[in-house]
Amino acid sequence: MPGNRIYACIDLKSFYASVECVKRGLDPMTANLVVADPERSEKTICLAVSPAMKALGVPGRCRVFEIPDNIDYIMAPPRMQLYIDCSAEIYSIYLKYIAKEDIHVYSIDEVFMDVTDYLKMYRVTAKELCIKIMQDILNIIGITATCGIGTNLYLAKIALDITAKHVEDHIGILDEESYQRTLWRHKPLIDFWRIGPGICSRLERIGITTMGEIANGDEAMLYHLFGIDAELLIDHAWGRETATIADIKAYRPKSNSISSGQVLSHDYNFDEGRLIVKEMADLLSLDLVDKGLVTDSITLHVRYGSRIERKAAHGTTRMTVTTSSARQITAYTMKLYDQIVGRHMFIRRVSLTFNNVIDEMYQQYDLFTDPEELEKEHRMQKAVLDIKNKYGKNAILKGMDLQAGATTIERNCQIGGHKSGI
Repeated sequence: MPGNRIYACIDLKSFYASVECVKRGLDPMTANLVVADPERSEKTICLAVSPAMKALGVPGRCRVFEIPDNIDYIMAPPRMQLYIDCSAEIYSIYLKYIAKEDIHVYSIDEVFMDVTDYLKMYRVTAKELCIKIMQDILNIIGITATCGIGTNLYLAKIALDITAKHVEDHIGILDEESYQRTLWRHKPLIDFWRIGPGICSRLERIGITTMGEIANGDEAMLYHLFGIDAELLIDHAWGRETATIADIKAYRPKSNSISSGQVLSHDYNFDEGRLIVKEMADLLSLDLVDKGLVTDSITLHVRYGSRIERKAAHGTTRMTVTTSSARQITAYTMKLYDQIVGRHMFIRRVSLTFNNVIDEMYQQYDLFTDPEELEKEHRMQKAVLDIKNKYGKNAILKGMDLQAGATTIERNCQIGGHKSGI
């Protein structure tokens, strides 16, 4: 295969569903199983469906009520900690063959690997190496993997997402020439990495429906439509990608933030929503303390119920201090909430972000801050963290966490908004 580097992208088929099948002694390729919380309504989204269900035409991220009534299946409640532990075990398999410096974890079930320097050492082709890794995953874990191999990261991803689906061994292989020859006429465009519905619709308005048409299209028009992002779109249309795993490892963002968000189980009124935001501000402040960080800016985004035709509430406030103090941060957050959220509106989604996060050594006070009181609160926050780390997140709670409508106790038992239990 031509090119200076060779990359592999490995994905675990229907990961959550496959894990649940294996834990039940079932074959993921033949068992009908969906991962979804039975305690939620039929409108809840399935986190995964088994390959057998996909073969019956059930999409991977459908809602429970969309599954045809004539299909008998097992509904497995999500167990996020189990999936994390399984993913870590699979990562240890990758490390048997590839150094961590040459692996980029893209998601819980997908990795990129630069295999260039290992082929001569193992005296194998890229495909032979990937087959061995995939067979290890199947033998040890019981989960089937798919793979894309390419001369750059983009082609490896496209080989996985598109080409691998049409070959019996689940391994797609692409270089720039084969990409242009086999996929320039592929439809729909949304199948390609980083092209979403919005980009598709804008391209369709100017008559572009394939990668070949992008590659040979009017660049000036593309730059007019997409700005600087057109450069990446055009490069990908030609099958080009300059970024390497080494570049990814070396990347350092100019600024950092931490955030928390939740979709509420039902519409909350103004006061109930205020309690939720207060809880979130308090917990996110503890995260700052735990990580040794401080912030000087807060962004709050609140989406109203689906029946309310009104733009979401959004706002940012800049504090006069750089701090991790829950008392100070909560005060600013609640003032922001009161300013931007409609008092007669019903709330369904909330997102809270602390911006410009930096090391706590750069903490700054204003004229109204008592450093001694701040240090006393910091010690108290540290003590709370110690108790939570030793006895569990719900070992110590605040009075507001016990009020009707509060979600902290429930969320402390979740990972990513889903049950963590094994």
